[in-house]
Amino acid sequence: MHGMAELVMLGTGNAAVTQCYNTCFAVRNGEFVFLVDAGGGNGILHQLESAGITLQSIHQIFVTHTHTDHILGVVWVVRMIAQSMNAGKYRDALQVYGHAEAMQVLEMICRSTLPAKVCAHFGKDILFCPLEDHAEFEAAGMQGCAFDIGSTKAQQFGFSLRLPCGKRFTCLGDEPYNERARDFAAGADWLLCEAFCLYEDRERFNPYEKHHSTAADAGRLAAQLGVVNLLLYHTEDKTLATRRECYTREAAAYFAGIIHVPDDLECLSL
Repeated sequence: MHGMAELVMLGTGNAAVTQCYNTCFAVRNGEFVFLVDAGGGNGILHQLESAGITLQSIHQIFVTHTHTDHILGVVWVVRMIAQSMNAGKYRDALQVYGHAEAMQVLEMICRSTLPAKVCAHFGKDILFCPLEDHAEFEAAGMQGCAFDIGSTKAQQFGFSLRLPCGKRFTCLGDEPYNERARDFAAGADWLLCEAFCLYEDRERFNPYEKHHSTAADAGRLAAQLGVVNLLLYHTEDKTLATRRECYTREAAAYFAGIIHVPDDLECLSL
């Protein structure tokens, strides 16, 4: 597949947001869509519908980790895709990628909460595919490589994706950068990085106590790694009206490249 892929930010908020959706996104490559996490509930179905993304276009999902604001929406997507399969409206298989623990937890939740006629697809045309650190995978016609981000909490994988145009797109997950990710992050054309809040608001939101970063931290990191585009996500939702302007300004004090602070459902050409 050739041409330009598109990033669709389905959600941009952290776990506790109510004014936007939890951080998750899709990379659309022509008619195929690669979904990364799915937020914390069936709100993912509304976000996909609003973005014009059909379930039939999703054949690969990447689950970064088992926190509720990332994995529970995947249960809903799996459910709806299985129902689409049962109705004869979904072709081929669905592959769900993530580290082994994430795949075990996801399948356990699905088997504990979903009907038997949904679970009947597991191991046949809905596949939970555990990945090792540095394992390669294919998604929406693009080649990816997963990596352990070195989380101090639940184990978490990020990934690097080779876009159709040849550029490198790297997702660092939702925790502060660890040097073990340098080979995937340094020089990336796109670096997706969490920014829980502004540094100037650190006493209000306590990012460091929650093991998260600020926009200033992300800007410094992007400068150190020599990336081209820095995208900030997984933020608080109390400053949405000024988020783009203020987060961009704070990161730009350290990083001279291109900074993106997208809203929910915003699309960016990659």
